[in-house]
Amino acid sequence: MGRAKIPRKSTTIDMTAMCDVAFLLLSFFILATKQKPPEAVTVSAPSSVSTKAAPEKSILITLTKEGKVFLMLGDDTKKKEIIHDVNVTRSLGLSEAEEAKLSKMPFIGMPLGKLKALVNLNNPLPPTQMEGIPIKDTLNNEMVDWIKSITNAYAGTDQAKLQEMLLIKGDGEALYPDFKNIKYALKKNNLLKFRIVTNSENAPAGSELYNKMKSGQKVDEE
Repeated sequence: MGRAKIPRKSTTIDMTAMCDVAFLLLSFFILATKQKPPEAVTVSAPSSVSTKAAPEKSILITLTKEGKVFLMLGDDTKKKEIIHDVNVTRSLGLSEAEEAKLSKMPFIGMPLGKLKALVNLNNPLPPTQMEGIPIKDTLNNEMVDWIKSITNAYAGTDQAKLQEMLLIKGDGEALYPDFKNIKYALKKNNLLKFRIVTNSENAPAGSELYNKMKSGQKVDEE
C-alpha cells in the first residue's frame, strides 16, 4: 500500500522585523557619525612618507602660500576655555554671547582686535576675505597669544598629550620665515614639539621602510 502524500506548502518569511532593525542601525550610524570639520582654506601641503595618521582631536594651524595663518580648534578640544582666556588676557571685550558665537566658528583667521566685529557680522566672512592671524614679527605675532591661551586652558594636564594635538599644515609654497614665526609662538610658550601635516606618499620600492611595510613589521612612527 502506498504512503499518503503530504501536500507541500510554500514557506513565507516575514522580513518586516529585519528591515526595521536594518533601518534603525542605518539611522543610528548616520546620526552618530561625526563629519570631518571643514578646513579654513585649501593648501597644497608637501608630500612625505608617513605611516601615522593625524589625530582627530587636534589643534590645527594652517599656513597659506600668501602667508595667512588660520587656527582651527577641534570640537573635542577646550575650545570655549581657550576663547574665554584670550578674551580676558587680551581684554577683547567680548560678551558671553559673542564668545559663544566665536566658539561656533570652524576656524579663526582675523586679528584679535577685529574678532568682536567679526562675530557681529550679519553674514559670515569667507576665509578668502580674512586677514589671517598676524605673525609677521616678534612684536606683532598674535599666535603667541593664542598658544598662551591654549596652554592656560590645558594647565595642569599632561603637556605631552597637548603637544601631540598640535598640528601645523603649511602650503608647499609658503615662505620659511612665516613658518619660523609660527615655531617662535610655540617655543615662546615652552611647546617644543608639534606635528607637521603632509600628503602621504608610498615608500620608495627597495627602501628599508618599504621592506618593513611589505613584510608586516612594526614601523617606528616617532
